[in-house]
Amino acid sequence: MAYNLKQTLNKEERFSPGHRMCSGCGATIGVRNVLRGLHEGDEAVITCATSCLEVSSFMYPYTAWKDSFIHDAFENAGATCSGVEAAYRALQKKGKVKKTHKFIAFGGDGGTYDIGFQSLSGAMERNHDMVYVCYDNEAYMNTGIQRSSATPMYADTTTTPVGSVSEGKGQNRKDLAQVIAAHNIPYVAQTTFVKNFRDLHTKSEKAIYTPGAAFLNVLAPCPRGWRYNTADILEICQLAVDTCFWPLFEVIDGEWIVNYTPKKKLPIEDFLRPQGRFKHLFKPGKEDLIADFQAEVDRRWDELLKKAR
Repeated sequence: MAYNLKQTLNKEERFSPGHRMCSGCGATIGVRNVLRGLHEGDEAVITCATSCLEVSSFMYPYTAWKDSFIHDAFENAGATCSGVEAAYRALQKKGKVKKTHKFIAFGGDGGTYDIGFQSLSGAMERNHDMVYVCYDNEAYMNTGIQRSSATPMYADTTTTPVGSVSEGKGQNRKDLAQVIAAHNIPYVAQTTFVKNFRDLHTKSEKAIYTPGAAFLNVLAPCPRGWRYNTADILEICQLAVDTCFWPLFEVIDGEWIVNYTPKKKLPIEDFLRPQGRFKHLFKPGKEDLIADFQAEVDRRWDELLKKAR
């Protein structure tokens, strides 16, 4: 079916207002638009790792979720979602379930890249018919902006503070989409909030309706942790894509596809400069740190282009 932006935006909201997430939060923007990938009439079971998203969207007995919702521990969103999906298939065989249900797990980068990776890897390897969505804000934002393995090199966090003996996080970020693609599942994609959201909408629908396991990695900026002007979130996402810090791509049955190549690849400074977590990189004498960052972005971009040939 051809993509129709107006029709997609007019779908019923499955994540309602009234939650307690921060103004301009990338997680809520991601959730609303991922759920627009569901077809009307289909029901979803949502599992959600402990996170900003969970603690702010479900305060018993109140919930912002219109579909069935399960709060998981930090480490087991993948296991819970895969278990419910397996139970659904068993009930289907017995004729006890007639409606179409889709299974979607949400987790931040802390609960996905790190603490929940084992259960995520198991669910993907078993090829459960489910989608795992990581809203990647690049740190443990819910518990105080501590570094995760998704945090970029040189970022200032509460556990990698910038000071006289530290330039921020010393390691490069983990490339989780590549790790999950190595599980040989049917669908992996990386996306964010650009232009009219078409990339996120179409990839969400593909992920939800591809038989078997699917994984979406969604860059979801956090104004508190990244320290940018709240209204600039879409500009920040576009800069992430145009600098190739966050390439848009899919891996469909092992085939790598780059969805967007900037006409003019911007320098990484354009992405870093608006964010307070990188302000120390623009002090005199720190040019070598930006050069290191640029070299790593270039290396990963070139590697991706080779995979997609």
